[in-house]
Amino acid sequence: MFTPLDAGIVVAGLLLAFVGAAVSVYAVSLTGFLIGAGAGYLAVPNLAGLVAVDGLALSAAGVLLGGAIGGFLAYTGLSFAVLAIGGVVGGFAGRFAVGPVYAADVAGLGGTALLVGATLAGVAAGALCGFVLTRTTLVVSTAFIGAALASRSLTPGSFDAVTAELTVEPLLFDPTALPFLAVFVLGVLSQFGLFKFGYVTTLVGLLPGARRWTAGDEETAS
Repeated sequence: MFTPLDAGIVVAGLLLAFVGAAVSVYAVSLTGFLIGAGAGYLAVPNLAGLVAVDGLALSAAGVLLGGAIGGFLAYTGLSFAVLAIGGVVGGFAGRFAVGPVYAADVAGLGGTALLVGATLAGVAAGALCGFVLTRTTLVVSTAFIGAALASRSLTPGSFDAVTAELTVEPLLFDPTALPFLAVFVLGVLSQFGLFKFGYVTTLVGLLPGARRWTAGDEETAS
């Protein structure tokens, strides 16, 4: 059943995918909130036996508290948040898009080593791009995370499964699936178009606080 929570996640994903990097401070803070909320949701079962509170109320409190902490940390450490986001997306791409190409015909420890190497290389490449190419990293990262949420590759059910099974497998999805790729590609093209045709300046001017830092700063400074 498609709930209001599902609708909210899809809308947040579309906003990230199509205008994320254009309003960087909002996108990074929203990404931090979503990651923090997910972490808070996963931590709730560990607290259920320690706190005498209704399960639903405890879940809501965990999501809100985790989201608030994640959003605050992302807002106060924007540059570091971009490095972290780039590293996470790069690691995921290395493990599930690049790694299998090289490890498909290698069995045993050799295949595992190739997957680990591809993951670490992806993390390093993503973090490096976050440091050197901030705007490009934010465009790709916000489009990637937004597409995962908007296409429902990641849903609240995925986090429920993680809690129940104590494994991250439910959070893994196929990055070559058509709905995900469609939103991701359109999001990347849309965001680069916003920068190219100057709409970012208009957006930043309309949103309070957005001038604090945007992904276009590296361009205007040069």
